[in-house]
Parts: sequence; C-alpha cells; structure tokens
Amino acid sequence: MDETNANAPLKEIQKKIETLREQLHYHNHRYYVLNDPQIDDFTFDRMLRELEELEAAYPQFWTPDSPTSRVGEASANQFSPVTHLVQMGSLADVFSNEELLDFDRRVRETVSDPVYVVEPKIDGLSVSLEYVDGIFTRGSTRGDGITGEDITENLRTIRSVPLKLTEPVEFLEVRGEVYMPKAVFAALSEQQELMGEQPFKNPRNAAAGSLRQKNPKVTASRRLDIFVFNIQQQRGGEEITGHKQSLDYLGRLGFHVIPSYRTYTKIQDAIAEIGRIGENRSEFGFGIDGAVVKVDNFTHRQMLGSTAKFPRWAAAYKYPPEVKETTLLDIEIQVGRTGALTPTAVFEPIQLAGTTVSRAVLHNQDFIDEKQIAIGDRILVRKAGDIIPEVIGTVDHHPDKPVYQIPAICPSCGSPAVRDEGEAALRCTNVDCPAQLLRHLIHFASRDAMDIDGLGPAILLALVKVGAVHSPADLYALQPETIASLDKMGEKSAANLMAALEKSKNNDLSRLVFALGIRNVGQRASQLLCQKFPTMDQLLAAKQEEISAIDGFGEVMAENVVAFFSLEATRELIARLRQQGVNMTSTLAPKGDLLSGLTFVLTGTLPTMSRSEAKEKIEALGGKVSGSVSKKTSYLLAGEEAGSKLKKATDLGIPILDEAAFLRMLETGPEQSL
Repeated sequence: MDETNANAPLKEIQKKIETLREQLHYHNHRYYVLNDPQIDDFTFDRMLRELEELEAAYPQFWTPDSPTSRVGEASANQFSPVTHLVQMGSLADVFSNEELLDFDRRVRETVSDPVYVVEPKIDGLSVSLEYVDGIFTRGSTRGDGITGEDITENLRTIRSVPLKLTEPVEFLEVRGEVYMPKAVFAALSEQQELMGEQPFKNPRNAAAGSLRQKNPKVTASRRLDIFVFNIQQQRGGEEITGHKQSLDYLGRLGFHVIPSYRTYTKIQDAIAEIGRIGENRSEFGFGIDGAVVKVDNFTHRQMLGSTAKFPRWAAAYKYPPEVKETTLLDIEIQVGRTGALTPTAVFEPIQLAGTTVSRAVLHNQDFIDEKQIAIGDRILVRKAGDIIPEVIGTVDHHPDKPVYQIPAICPSCGSPAVRDEGEAALRCTNVDCPAQLLRHLIHFASRDAMDIDGLGPAILLALVKVGAVHSPADLYALQPETIASLDKMGEKSAANLMAALEKSKNNDLSRLVFALGIRNVGQRASQLLCQKFPTMDQLLAAKQEEISAIDGFGEVMAENVVAFFSLEATRELIARLRQQGVNMTSTLAPKGDLLSGLTFVLTGTLPTMSRSEAKEKIEALGGKVSGSVSKKTSYLLAGEEAGSKLKKATDLGIPILDEAAFLRMLETGPEQSL
C-alpha cells in the first residue's frame, strides 16, 4: 500500500474507502447490468486492488456491502435465474512479474513440484454449458458467480457450441468465454453506424449485449464465438486428473477450447510465455485482457485450496492498456450517415497494438471541451478493445491556444449544423446531404417506412456506388436494366424490385412522412401528424402551434417538423416524389370506433399483409396495439412462426385470431368474428 495512505489521518482513509466503494459500485453496475462501461478493466481492477489493500489495513472501515465481498454484480433479471451448484468464481489479479514470483513462492510452500498451465484470458462474457448424456440442455451467464441467467436459446445460436458431444457423457458442465471476433466487431460497428445506432464500445461489451437479447435471431446475427476453458462438474466419461488433460479431453468432445495452452515446470518460463502472449495479442482474431497461470494437477489444487474469494492455485496477469503520446496535427470533421458531425484527430503516426495509427475519434464538442484539446497539443491515444483508436486526453496543453470548436457548417454540403436539446452531436440539417445519402435511403426503403420489398442495404449501396441514386426520389426513376446490371441481380429480380417500387407509391402519407426521417419524429408521431393534416399540402402549411397541440407532441418535435418542411431541399424532394406518382394523402383519420377499447398483440407472419398494415387497420377503427401479451390483451393476431407470444396468450386464455378471422372482425365487429 502507498505510504501516503498509511500516514494519512483516519478520517481521510475512511473517506477514501467510501469514495472507492461508491465508484466501484457505479462502474460495476454499468458493466454487469447496463452493459455500458465507462472505464477500462485495467483501471477498474486497480481501483478494486486499492480498496482491498485499504480494507485489509483498516478492517474497522470494512462493511458487508463492500465490492470486495462479492464476485460480481447481480444479473439484470431479464431471463430466468439459474443457481450454479459449482460457483463460477473469479481469479486473483496480478499486475507485475514480481507478483507472479510471489504466487509461485506461495504455491511451492505447499506443492514442491508444481506444473503450470498458461493460457490467454479471453475478453468476453463467462458462461456455463450443461450436457446430459452428451446433449446440450442448458446454458447460463455467470451473473454474480452463484446466480446467473438462463440464456440457453441464445447460446444455441453460437455455431461453435456443440449441441451433441462426441461421447455420451452422463453429465458435464463446462465453463467458457463467449466473445465477438475482432473482424465481426468491426463489421458490426460499421453496420450500427450505417443504421444510426449507438455502436458498442468494445468487443466484450458487444458480446454481452448480444447474448442478452430477448430475440435469439438477433444473437445469431452477431456471429459470436466461444472458447471453453474449464470443467465445472462431471459424471461419467474420462477420468480427469489435470487441467491440460481436461482441455485435451474437451477438444476431443467437440468443444472450441481455449487456444495456446502450454505447461511449464518453472515460473520463469511461464512468465516468458505470458510476455509472449502479450506481445502478440494484436495478431489474435479475438480480444484478450491478460493471461492466466494455473496449477495443472487437480490434487495439488485441492492441497492449495482457496481464500474466501479466490483459488490459491491460479492467478490472472492483467495487461495494461497500451497508451502512446503523440502530437495533434489537425482535426477533421466527418459527417456520419445520420448527419452527425464527428471530429477526428489527425496526429503524428504511432505504433499501437501492432499497427500504425495516425487518426482517432474525438467523439463530440463536449469531449473536446472536457479534455481541453487544441491543435498542436501533445495527446494520449489508445485502442479501445485493441481495435478502435481513441484519444483519451492531453499531456501538454498550451494555455494560450484556444480549445477547438466544431464549425456549425456541414463540411459535405455547406448547410447549417445544429445541436438539438439533450444531444451531444451537431447534425447537418440538409435532407439531401451527400454524406447522409445511404443512411437516408436505407431508412426510406425500410419495412416501417415505404416498405420497398427487396431493396436492402446491399442493393442500395450498389446503386449509390454506380451513381444511379442521389436522392430517395431517384429510386422511382430507376430503370429495370440498371437494377439487372448489379451484382447478383438479374431480369427477374429487377422486375420484382420495380413492382415493389410501384406498389410503395400507394402507401399512406404517414409512411412517407416517417420515411423522410424528420428528427425525433417516429412512426407513431408520423401517423398522428397525418391524422391531423391528411394531405402533404396541409403539412407543408402547418404552423408550429398547430402541431404542438397534437396529443403526444411537444414544442421540440413541432419545431423539428416545421424546420424540416421549410427547407428548400425538403420541398424539392417532395415535389419530385409527387411528380413520380407517390401518394400525398392519408386515410388514417379514424373511420369509426368498431374496435374501441380493444387491445391487440401481433405475432408471426400473416399470409397477405404485414404486421404494420394490420396495426394501421386496428388503429383506424379505434383499437390499440401492444408489443407484449398480458391479462389486458383482448386478442392475439397470430401468423406462422408465432413463437412465445402465442403460448403465453393460450396459457392466459386470450382469444387467438388468424388473418381470416381478423378481416371478418374489421367488417362485422368482434362479436361475429370468432
């Protein structure tokens, strides 16, 4: 412990302990429950180590709620709880070779001839996999080490999780680390940016967020992987006496076993291997945050035992994040596909995690102001998750240099950039800004907007690349031969897409309003707008006070609508769409109260209509649509592959409608439809 801490007055020590506890609780919650960490693991582990040392020196200040008294944070209770019969504990962290030598000394006090296994420490989410007679039966998260969450169906989507082992072992529970490969994370980040979503901060955070999705299809799309590294429980199968033997056996059973595990009889050789792994971690296709050294022999492990928190037979060496100092040469402004102006630092090239880096994100103006960053400063740069370069602060800022200010002009099109209330980013106001084109097109063609079947991101990107589309209006001027000439397209595909484009012209005006992408105006708000102003001309002439009077609207939303429709670029786009035959009227004004007081839940695929179309029909007759089944649900409208909502509705005795019964209800009312 630091000598300054040892000599500090007791009140200062107590205050320091309380502050550390508060900070650790806060960051622990953000990591384990919110999946939104604000500090890196190395910083967190250092803070925890400092608290442990202070509490050991001043036990009178220890309290039962201290972060040092538990393995981890409790789960967020989004899934069914699972009690781990064998606790999924954590390992003691070490940060230097000297601490590894101390670890070896303590081991040799009990075991004279230990053999060590060294393996990478994967940066992901720890899980348990259970097998009965060789068949995968249940998977769960680590949670707090004693109670986790049942995520069986999500784990089934990971292709490297064997659903059937090569041997019918009576019972086997293994522990592994689910992770997102670096290449997959990079592609996901690009896709999230494209769709205007908040990207995950690092691959570990992405793996955790992906595994805890309610919809397993989302998890499947994230292309997660797993490394298995431990046997928790076993009945039957090969008799295992050591860790390396267990890993070899797990590999034979069909598991994706932790790579690069090796045995050593001397701690100096184990330390050299830990150094080798650290030096080469940039070459791995997955993220690691350290290396683990374990006593191999299970009998030796029993002799060594455990403390109240950690086993004495293992230690986790944590690599410090690689941070380099360099000179900031310039700040360039890039326009994201949602119109956000993002500052990018351009600096003297440095080597980070095995690659040459000369650019890094600066996030937004608030970040620049907080760090007091100016061109010419000496700055600190690291790679988040060993992948994405980011500036973390300044080393030397000259007080006479002004802090950089992002210009309120879009560098792509020259239009004004504004900062909405409650947001950190400046955004370009031009709907036709070239930098935002692809994002606008993807949203415009999406299911809840113009619902142009077959016009996905890949085709839109191809159309933009060949210069065929510069605006949503250009979609309706496309020729079949242009579409057919694209990669993986042909005459039939072109004909289908042309038919989908023609069909979309007849959509209700509310879909077009939503497709235009007005800031803070979603699908429901677009419908409310068109109920009040059922023609485009009325919308163009609507005043802010008239819009803000709509139930569910506020001053900011109304201001956004008026500002959007007053732009010359918006009016030109609407004029082109009108000229090409796109419908400019709405029929959403309620036609009656036939379904008034009734709440519907929609699930599955309907034969002839989309769920969005069914929702519009329900709301047009005074009914409501909910996203979840409850005792208050009046009817469940179910199509093919209805899933869990159908089961829950059946269990609750809620009437089930197919599409035919639903259409009868729209004509005759609920009494005659079943």
